[in-house]
Amino acid sequence: MAIIKCPECGHQISDKAPTCPSCGVEIAGHITHCQQCGAVYLSEQDSCPICHHANTSRPAQRMAPTTPPPIPTNLPPQQNGNAAPEQPKKKHSRGALIFSFLMAMVICGVCFYFYHNAKDTKESEAYTYAMTSSDPLVLQSFLDTYRDASHARRDSIQLRLTAIQQAERDWTNACASKSKTMLLEFIKQYPQSAHKGEALNKIDSIDWEKAKAENTEESFYSYQREHPNGKYVGDADEEIKKLNAKTLQPEEEETISLLYRRFFQGINSRNASQVGETVASVLKNFQGRPDALKSDVMSYVNSLWRPDVENMNWYLPDQLQIDKKEVSVDQYEYDVHFNARQKVVFNNGKPDSETRYRVSSHVNAEFRIVEFNMSRIIE
Repeated sequence: MAIIKCPECGHQISDKAPTCPSCGVEIAGHITHCQQCGAVYLSEQDSCPICHHANTSRPAQRMAPTTPPPIPTNLPPQQNGNAAPEQPKKKHSRGALIFSFLMAMVICGVCFYFYHNAKDTKESEAYTYAMTSSDPLVLQSFLDTYRDASHARRDSIQLRLTAIQQAERDWTNACASKSKTMLLEFIKQYPQSAHKGEALNKIDSIDWEKAKAENTEESFYSYQREHPNGKYVGDADEEIKKLNAKTLQPEEEETISLLYRRFFQGINSRNASQVGETVASVLKNFQGRPDALKSDVMSYVNSLWRPDVENMNWYLPDQLQIDKKEVSVDQYEYDVHFNARQKVVFNNGKPDSETRYRVSSHVNAEFRIVEFNMSRIIE
């Protein structure tokens, strides 16, 4: 079995098929292959329709035996002895002609019906496809191809095409404006637009550029709130970390201020335990002494309480000068500078004294004093 083209209509069929399912011509036993070009054609044809090579496989036509016509026995008498016999007249069937004409009309009508029905089906499919498409070329193609479509269909296609073209113009204007307001208005007006995702990306970028321009924690947090799945959420985290590394937070300032107040309150009350809680176990430098211990700190405190000192009070400013720096990931240390005032009451009749000092110190990531140097301000 082989697959061949029907010699009548060209459809792919089996050479063993009784008839072609498309045109009905007989196939099995009624086809031959051209010995010259290999084309398939009907065995009844005299030659190949492609190269016109003679059909050598066609059986020779048998010649019907010829027999002389019977001699009539009742011939009419000849006139003048030499008149030829009278020939029978041909009969033309008028009914057959009428029938053939009617059949031709029926066939033409059927062909026209199927042609018109196929054309209408194709137009309906093209209309449905165009009305669901957002491509202006598809809509314009329908208008160019089906110029004889109904007015209702052409009007619907034209309205949709006009709306899409207007949306494209609005999109172009919104992009050119680089305005968040216009992009949001476009999304509101065309929520089903294919450009919606692109518009949201542009808004995301606009808000990110604004946050970077302000360069504050609040601006980056605001961006993350408005765009929780934005392209720059990770970048915002990095920028916040950078700002945290340089920006003193209120809670940090409060903790450090409280640390120094407890330190000086411990000196005022000669409370070794309270002073010890504010300093590291080993200080890098304390009043010029490297690698000082807590015991060294208390020795200094005791030296301030001379025998003639009856009372001592230290006063700190409301706000300290604090410089923050990052030492490792999420780990910060602080340089602290401020002026402190010492008031001393003596027990030997000496007048009270008041002295100002300049304090320079350093606080580690555990909020403990690791460096402390205090010098008297001479006025």
